[in-house]
Amino acid sequence: MDFEIQRCTRHCSATGRELAPDEVFYSALVEEGGQTVRHDFCAEAWQGPPSPSMGWWKSRMPGRTGRRINWAPSDVMLEYFEELADKPDRQDVRYVLALLMIRRRIVRMEETKQDEQGHEVLALHCARREKNYEVLVTVPDEAKARQIQEELAALLVADAG
Repeated sequence: MDFEIQRCTRHCSATGRELAPDEVFYSALVEEGGQTVRHDFCAEAWQGPPSPSMGWWKSRMPGRTGRRINWAPSDVMLEYFEELADKPDRQDVRYVLALLMIRRRIVRMEETKQDEQGHEVLALHCARREKNYEVLVTVPDEAKARQIQEELAALLVADAG
């Protein structure tokens, strides 16, 4: 499966109001009419991801200074991702990192399938390494997701400073 994620509309899908600089907001990917559509929500209107949704994340609108996040090189992300494959207790981190790499177009999601135990698995392809990966879908709760985001940011965001 190959899909294009549209950029943030800068407006809340629920209220229609414009999202302010530095405001926290949520985004969700939903399939509508055979297309993947992004919906952005202000924090006040967020009641969890729409059902059914393909994925969701929490973000902050860029501030007026426009400072961009400088991520570590793709190869660094891929190395860490491959390391996590052998750590069953870190599968939620690997899943979140996989979503980040899909968003950054480091890997492409080919399909979702089920393993022998009936668990959902993402099948990914990395053109850079000409390699396929499988990632167990391990959706963390909101507190754990926040902790994972902070961990990945600490590891993989380069200080532009």
